[in-house]
Amino acid sequence: MRPSEWQSRGKTLIINGFRIFIMDEGEPDQETIMLIHGFPTASWDWHRIWPALRQSYRVVAMDMLGFGFSDKPASHRYSIHEQADVVEGVVRQLGLDRFHVLAHDYGDTVAQELLARQNSGEGAGRWQSVCFLNGGLFPETHRALLTQKLLLSPLGALFNRLSSKSRFDSAMARVFGPNTKPDAQALNDFWALVTYNNGKHIFHNLITYMNDRKQHRQRWVDAIRDARVPVALINGSADPVSGAHMVARFRELELPMAWFGELPAVGHYPQVEAPDDVAGSYLAFLDTVSG
Repeated sequence: MRPSEWQSRGKTLIINGFRIFIMDEGEPDQETIMLIHGFPTASWDWHRIWPALRQSYRVVAMDMLGFGFSDKPASHRYSIHEQADVVEGVVRQLGLDRFHVLAHDYGDTVAQELLARQNSGEGAGRWQSVCFLNGGLFPETHRALLTQKLLLSPLGALFNRLSSKSRFDSAMARVFGPNTKPDAQALNDFWALVTYNNGKHIFHNLITYMNDRKQHRQRWVDAIRDARVPVALINGSADPVSGAHMVARFRELELPMAWFGELPAVGHYPQVEAPDDVAGSYLAFLDTVSG
């Protein structure tokens, strides 16, 4: 599915004064899965596992503020807490009560903040489970790319202006597995999502989530430790950013994990690189939750 088709199937909600693009397919009486995407792309990242999830579930996804087809305000201080507010706004507008959460990358961090709110009884809706795909669950294990470090530096705005599609393509391909690299069409689609509505100009504003992770590390690690719902981790071990080394840290901290699915030859985007494996493992986890 191309991004244009994805957009045509979705709709826009006004959340906290911003236009937020969402996909919501299924029946109100079905069990629901909420999908939270990563940086720097959008909810379209989920399109390859969407059909498998939709066979038995209502599935909801959104483009967070600054991403994809949602609003991309300039000179805005984007934060993980604000993105969590946006997700909760979607939950309330759609009237979601009980639902599962599947998150990736940047979305993992948003999910950690939301999980902290769930644990304290202050969150919107009632989670039934949470599953993390590759992401920076622990800032000490996050191996940022050089491009990410430059965007976060005092030279971030200048570097952003000088960056190009070829540099973007190279950075994206680097985090995929050795045998699952994105083809030219996929890279074009990723770029189209990033640049939609002049989105490239805010890259250096969005990247500040890396600072948020360090500042709120204890709260967000404790969110997993204190989780009141089953926790799953499905991870591409070949990911240079959040691969096998992140899983090793997860095990060292002895955090609760009801389900672990390892994809040895897969990189940072498992739902794109190995959609059948991800969907199969995730649905098997949900079977254990429902059972």
